[in-house]
Amino acid sequence: MDGVRLVDVPTPALTPLQQLRTGRLPRRLVQLYVGLVLYGFSMALVLRAELGLDPWDVLHQGLAEQLGWSFGTVTIAVGALVLLLWIPLRQWPGLGTVSNVVVIGLAVDAGLAVLPPVESLPLRIGLLVAGVVLNGLAGATYLASAFGAGPRDGLMTGLVARTGRSVRLVRTCLELTVLAVGLLLGGSVGVGTVLYAVAIGPLVQLFLPLVAVRLPEPDRDADAPAVPA
Repeated sequence: MDGVRLVDVPTPALTPLQQLRTGRLPRRLVQLYVGLVLYGFSMALVLRAELGLDPWDVLHQGLAEQLGWSFGTVTIAVGALVLLLWIPLRQWPGLGTVSNVVVIGLAVDAGLAVLPPVESLPLRIGLLVAGVVLNGLAGATYLASAFGAGPRDGLMTGLVARTGRSVRLVRTCLELTVLAVGLLLGGSVGVGTVLYAVAIGPLVQLFLPLVAVRLPEPDRDADAPAVPA
């Protein structure tokens, strides 16, 4: 679900306190929540296309089918569990991290409630393309608000920092793992999975300059929290 990787885009790395002190707070808060709502709605579009999901959503869909929960409820639950893994990795969640867990799950369920199932293949292809493009725009929008990584992105960067392995290796292992588990649970893989993997990075790079917020340089020494040894 955090298909946008912070390591792929030039967003500022700020502590939680710096995120609130950096400036332009009203604009950034609006941008954060608009981006998260659009992100959830874009996921609903891809789900209604029924042509394959990104790896984390394959896992979410498989769990939803096994547990009988809504897709959004599973997204929230998985996000919360992943966030707990930040503790041993000594990652610092921000407002955007916590909001990511809750808002996207609510938004995807709302999107599925208003979007009826679609039978026509051309319409499903249109939903898929629209969903992936909107996902790129939404991801760039909430990332540019500078309120912190999503829980799954933070897990990846935390593992990179702790293991010393490359981003490429850690990201690949994580996504292959959740994809395999999702497939075993009944999640959907298809052309949409490939399209998302190929297109999401370039789309975020395209949209990020359009939604970037100019921020002053934070005083990192004054605000940096003491990380426990």
